[in-house]
Amino acid sequence: MIQVLEKLAPPIYQESYDNAGLIVGNSHWECTGIICSLDATEEVVLEAKAKGCNLIVAHHPILFKGIKQLNGKNYVEKTLITAIKSDIAIYAIHTNLDNVIWGVNGKIADQIGLINRQILAPKAGLLSKLVCFAPESAVENIKTALFEAGAGHIGNYSECSFQVNGWGNFKGGPNSQPVIGLSGQRTHVEEVSIEFIHPSHLQKKLVTAMIKAHPYEEVAYDLISLENDYQHVGSGMLGELPEPMEEATLLGMLQTCFGLSVIKHSPFLEKRVQKIAICGGAGSFLIGAAIGAGADVFISADLKYHEFFDANGQILLADIGHWESEQYTTDLLFDILQAKFPTFAVLKSVIKTNPVNYFL
Repeated sequence: MIQVLEKLAPPIYQESYDNAGLIVGNSHWECTGIICSLDATEEVVLEAKAKGCNLIVAHHPILFKGIKQLNGKNYVEKTLITAIKSDIAIYAIHTNLDNVIWGVNGKIADQIGLINRQILAPKAGLLSKLVCFAPESAVENIKTALFEAGAGHIGNYSECSFQVNGWGNFKGGPNSQPVIGLSGQRTHVEEVSIEFIHPSHLQKKLVTAMIKAHPYEEVAYDLISLENDYQHVGSGMLGELPEPMEEATLLGMLQTCFGLSVIKHSPFLEKRVQKIAICGGAGSFLIGAAIGAGADVFISADLKYHEFFDANGQILLADIGHWESEQYTTDLLFDILQAKFPTFAVLKSVIKTNPVNYFL
């Protein structure tokens, strides 16, 4: 179960402050059922126990930082104690799920109906380049192996590579068994240099695939870290409404889509809007990026009083609430796991974990 989630939203994509991953439990336990939830609270743990599920997949980590005591004095400790005593594992998939293009923000974009989507603030330093050298006869086999292992994706394109012909020289030692040439003799061979861009976390898998597909006894290759932005990984999302609409109409649509009783927003700009930036959860750190991207509206949560001034007549800020913005993440997790394990017990929690209430 965990491997499926980590393949789709690798833990390396989480923010440095985060604590995504297996928080309670043993990865080798046999899974009896899964409960998907936005939060892992004591009530959700008890729900999982009652329904015969021993794995909770939650968006928010119940544990963010180290604790020195575990005596039930707060909701975090109560949840952990109940989970441990009940042999129920808790797995959190947090900012790594936020940061993939199809993840939390993709689900919000689905609800709003955004098209032409892209990451608002792509991350740098997550890509590398693999360069290998091979005889012409082996090039296609090597490319196929590396494409299948996950190399060669650039934006909306796959199976991307670059190659250039050159000459390689080598001299095998006494114990060598060269595919071309003879041991002890310098060999001059026409070779091809092949380059592939790939997510850095796939490096070990790609090198293994390359060596397996390569005919040489010793494979020459280079691994180069890149500073390129990874266009499919990062914070927030930018998209467009199919047609422009009035600001008040958009807020009314948000009320309907997300079941909102109230929306905090900056002053209307008195114009029709179409280009929309979004960030599930606390997204005030992206206000500048949304303005810089030319967004008409930025939809997020947990905006502070003074941050509404940052709109500065350039953008409409709409705070729809933290739980409210991420509530459909439970559906997202459920859909992913049910599709992968159609005959297994995958359930959605019926516990509403939102700690914020509104008196109307």
